[in-house]
Parts: sequence; C-alpha cells; structure tokens
Amino acid sequence: MTVNLLIRDVPDDVRDAIAARARAQGRSMQAYLYELVRDDAARDVNLRLLAAVRDLGGGADDADPSAADVLRGERAVGRS
Repeated sequence: MTVNLLIRDVPDDVRDAIAARARAQGRSMQAYLYELVRDDAARDVNLRLLAAVRDLGGGADDADPSAADVLRGERAVGRS
C-alpha cells in the first residue's frame, strides 16, 4: 500500500533549492523527493542491522588494529 505525504509551510527558498536540484538531475520534484525519503528509510534499516550485529558481538573492537594500521606495518617492514 502506498500513502501520500504532505509537507506544509515550506519556505520559498527551500522549495526553489529543491526544484533546482531536481531540474539539474532531469527529474521532477516528486521523483527527487521520493528518492530522498526512500534513501533515508533505507539508512534507518541499515542502522538497525548494524546495531543488531554489534549487539551480537560482531565486528572489530577498539583493541583490534584497523586495516590501515596493518597496512602501515606491512609497508614499514618492506622498507627495512
């Protein structure tokens, strides 16, 4: 099921900026705003998934070296 969203009291300068961005992408304001709302909802889903992984104990903790630290160490050894 789909629903309609309505945003009231949008200042003219905000509307103009959104219209300009949509026009620059060759899209309607509706399509532009739909993508913004859809992407924001997707980020929320991703954040919940990341939180679930963290709660399960997944991922590296602060004591683990980062990939950048490991690469720096490898490069330093190669220069010796």
